[in-house]
Amino acid sequence: MSTTHKSLALAGAVAAALTATLASQAAAQAKEKCFGVSLAGQNDCAAGPGTTCAGTSTVDYQGNAWTLVDKGTCAEIELPAMADGTARQGALEALERDLPA
Repeated sequence: MSTTHKSLALAGAVAAALTATLASQAAAQAKEKCFGVSLAGQNDCAAGPGTTCAGTSTVDYQGNAWTLVDKGTCAEIELPAMADGTARQGALEALERDLPA
């Protein structure tokens, strides 16, 4: 393989890697943390005191556990009402509801 072909192959590989990295970053930026919307054991991370990370929430819709959702959709996710009939809604910050006993 000539030096020109090697240079072109290397340039192509670098371009492909950069494209993949940029696409991955764009996809990550299109998501946001939404607290209080995941079922027990299905959170993405940070499930509050007594838990470690992904999959460690112990209560459905645990207010201090988050899941990544499409940006701008957190408050629109349909959730069942709380036991007292109060509406339940996701939030961009930890909530003081539905915490483990």
